[in-house]
Amino acid sequence: MPSSTLSLHTLYTDHHGWLKHWLRSKLGNAADAADLAQDTFLRLLGRPELGEIKTPRAFLRTVARGLVVDHWRREELERAYLESLAHLPELTAPSPEARELVLELLERIARLLDGLKPKVRTAFLLAQCEGLSHGEIAIRMGVSLRSVERYVADALYHCYLVRFADEARL
Repeated sequence: MPSSTLSLHTLYTDHHGWLKHWLRSKLGNAADAADLAQDTFLRLLGRPELGEIKTPRAFLRTVARGLVVDHWRREELERAYLESLAHLPELTAPSPEARELVLELLERIARLLDGLKPKVRTAFLLAQCEGLSHGEIAIRMGVSLRSVERYVADALYHCYLVRFADEARL
């Protein structure tokens, strides 16, 4: 058995119960805590540096915290999406499968935009979602045209880097 697999096995057997309990305290839900505990260990599969971990619980908590944030983001997106669907006539509401696809897309978009400075995100969303010109965005945001051009360029570059990093992990 490779040493990283053995280390993951040891990490799992020694700390899975603790991690699940910690996650339950954060989420208030045993089922979600169990799912995220499993997801935490799945994230660690194939990582060669597991044998070098000095503080396993701190390491696991860091990985799990990111998954908790993703979980909360997804819940918030789902809540907002379902709220917007409630305003549609029943015949035009999407199927459950289509709703799930839209939620996955919204989650990917949220991850793409995560980490952008607020002005950069705002300028990018105004350009992409509302179709405003850079001049219109500059007026609305009260900044120079050059700033808007830089914000949109920064956002596009950020999205490119995140997308490229996602593909490199596959």
